Amino acid sequence: MILRPKSLSRHHAPLAGAPSTVPTAPVPAWLRRAVADAQNLAGKEVADIALVAGAAIGALDAVVRRDEKWAGAWRQRLALAAAATTAKQAGRVEESLALRDAVLLTKPGDDVGPAGRLLLAWRRLATRPAEELLTEKNLAAVLEEFGFFARDGEVVSDLAGELRQLAVGAGTVEMLTGAFMAAERCGFGRAVGAWLADVLLAQRLGWAHAIPLLGGEAALGSHASRRRGGPALVTATGIEMDGEGTKELLAARARAALRAIDLSAELERRADKLLAVAPKLRAKAADAVVERLLFDDALVASEKITGMSERGLRRLFDRLQTLGAVRELTGRPTFRIYGL
Repeated sequence: MILRPKSLSRHHAPLAGAPSTVPTAPVPAWLRRAVADAQNLAGKEVADIALVAGAAIGALDAVVRRDEKWAGAWRQRLALAAAATTAKQAGRVEESLALRDAVLLTKPGDDVGPAGRLLLAWRRLATRPAEELLTEKNLAAVLEEFGFFARDGEVVSDLAGELRQLAVGAGTVEMLTGAFMAAERCGFGRAVGAWLADVLLAQRLGWAHAIPLLGGEAALGSHASRRRGGPALVTATGIEMDGEGTKELLAARARAALRAIDLSAELERRADKLLAVAPKLRAKAADAVVERLLFDDALVASEKITGMSERGLRRLFDRLQTLGAVRELTGRPTFRIYGL
């Protein structure tokens, strides 16, 4: 189930066209240089890369805590990117458009297929409250979405217990490494490790919703948290951290945070345009459509929105596209999909 947004009534004034009063803080030039430099790991210590990753996450935290009206669309757009990368790493041919189609153009209750389920896994992370994501019930569901159907309850229970220990007893760096190691020990691989690491970070920082980050990192090594030989550091909580693997994960976290910040700035500009033209809309339930566009990655004209027929919704999308407030995301003459 995808959670739907709360009412925008408390944001009624911006809906009438006033732009956001909170300016978008630019990423400092030194941080962009440091994140780019962190891709070359040779000769760098774990502490050096951890400092860059921490600064990048700090900048991302400032965006998250603004709790903008477009944050739902932002998280879901990042979920789509993570699903596309995950599908490619799994050897699948579906790219972003095909993943969207699998979910949006499938009738409710029908199977969205293996690729569509990957998108549902990352949407689950982006839309459900972060505090609920690591329950045994939710873990079992997301593992099925990642394609692990034959896991027994004991494996899920053990994984949930290990994640609880990481959440309360590990430092931030070892928590990141430990999430990948826990996924690998259970045979779930790096995509699940990335999902778990993103959730643990959100819970550690007190975010209401997790942000899909590491899943979108194509350069993330297939066994980034596994020892590659040479000395390892055993932490106070017993997690054995390989230096090179840990540096790789931290560098990926920094890149992902910067990518998410840049996407937030792009979507903020598009959302401000949508909110600016909202008063010009005369269609019934137009406010509800604007609300959904700010929450979802994309919508189709057959979407069930109270007070709107399919024909009326299609006409509204055409009007919004003419005003430059939304984009048609497929380039197709039929089965069209719209979003920020």
